[in-house]
Amino acid sequence: RFTAVLSIIWFRIGFFGIQILKERHRFIVLQEEVIFNMAGYNDDDYNYSVSGSDNESQGMSDDDGIAMEQEDDNPPKDPATDCIILNQDTLQKDMNDLIKEVSQIVQISNGAIRILLNHFKWNKESLLERFYECANVDEFLRSARVAADPLKMGDGVDGKEKECSICCSVVLLTGLSCRHYACRPCWEKYLTTKVLVDNTSIIECLYPGCKLLVDDEHVMSLMGTNEAARSAFTRLSVNGFVESNRLLRWCPAADCGKAIKVSHCEARVVECSCKCRFCFECGHEWHEPVNCRLLKLWLKKCNDDSETSNWINANTKECPKCHVTIEKDGGCNHMTCKNTACRSEFCWMCLGPWEPHGSSWYSCNRFDDSQAKQARDAQEHSRAALQRYLHYYNRFMNHQQSLRLENKLYTSVKVKMDLMQKNSMSWIEVQFLRKAVDILSECRRTLMYTYAFAYYLKRTNESEIFEDNQKDLELATEQLSEFLERDLETENLVTLKQKVQDKYRYVEQRRSVLLKHCAEGVERDSWHFNQ
Repeated sequence: RFTAVLSIIWFRIGFFGIQILKERHRFIVLQEEVIFNMAGYNDDDYNYSVSGSDNESQGMSDDDGIAMEQEDDNPPKDPATDCIILNQDTLQKDMNDLIKEVSQIVQISNGAIRILLNHFKWNKESLLERFYECANVDEFLRSARVAADPLKMGDGVDGKEKECSICCSVVLLTGLSCRHYACRPCWEKYLTTKVLVDNTSIIECLYPGCKLLVDDEHVMSLMGTNEAARSAFTRLSVNGFVESNRLLRWCPAADCGKAIKVSHCEARVVECSCKCRFCFECGHEWHEPVNCRLLKLWLKKCNDDSETSNWINANTKECPKCHVTIEKDGGCNHMTCKNTACRSEFCWMCLGPWEPHGSSWYSCNRFDDSQAKQARDAQEHSRAALQRYLHYYNRFMNHQQSLRLENKLYTSVKVKMDLMQKNSMSWIEVQFLRKAVDILSECRRTLMYTYAFAYYLKRTNESEIFEDNQKDLELATEQLSEFLERDLETENLVTLKQKVQDKYRYVEQRRSVLLKHCAEGVERDSWHFNQ
């Protein structure tokens, strides 16, 4: 019995020893693969080898393959999906529920409550706080332009027919608590125009200068059976609920119609059910690493400058005195500024004053004149600023265009995935191609916004590190893009899978490094920008 127990103990020690050696061997192999990827070697110049088996000769053992599939099946939780997606019906229900909650405290109609909540950006706590603090409820309601005691529609003026001040018809009139009356047809036409033409659900009294708002019950009553107007008013009310609520934002994707709800408002990425990822704070597509404020400045500058900057750079110069941009429309180098407050005369060639040039009207050899040199220096500084802008703008637009063009990759990738499934690979096994294109698109988008970030970034040691990371990501992205576009039809399927996975993992790792460095700079307040 003692011998048997001893044998079992030695067997278990030997078994665990073998497992430890296997794990150590696997760690060394994975470490070598990471070093290989970081060094940027070409896959064709390096043969992966872990053991002598056919499967393992492709650069990954059976155990590693199982581990990788498990990793892909259980990815970490994406913070972009940590939000609530609401459709039109749910939004309307949430809006009505909130109105009912407030109406139990503020004893006015539901339609007036909607106007009141809209005034407070649909912040129930803020509304109720102000309500409890106010000394006079009527004053509180009037501050939000809500009628404290709306008249019942249809009563007219003392129940008598009177002349409508708009169409001059003698009929029963109706109006709000402001005592501005009109006939029902005039009210209907006015409200319908506001809803269908002006696209608004916040409607003032029809009397010029009166700021009192018409509540929902009055709007629906006066628009009668006009279903188009009634439906549009309901839709606009929901739209106002979303746009005025700081915790809600419409998905910007075309024809989506859903809204995103978050627990707190900040610049963060959110993802709709239509797969559209965007910044919750500004509503633009996700633009990491540049912040919302700088992105707004950049897009405005692009819209203002990009159309004409190239032409201005090639065909104009600035007046050396008042710096107005001037186009040369004749062969004479004697220029006269047309700015009435300037009217300076100068030489087009050297930008110096014209008077010393004497009779040299068509050629200029006075390049050493100090005043002309100052003008040329100022001109060169202006041109250098323009050239700097064009440098970042052209690269921004190039990545934007590449991002659009690479959307075509999804079609070719789908064809390749279908072919691989016909060659005995499962659906889950071929998803690496789709993931590669997804990662490529994300890297293109990140690179695009790094140029907006870099344009405003001041030169520091940190900015040089940023540019090195940007360069590494750009190089890796271009290599992955080239590989996916050229080699999909020529590679062995198993070899193709290994190469694509290696490349997109490295690209994703370089993107993570760049974004992490940018985030750390924000935390340390080490980024300094030119405004």
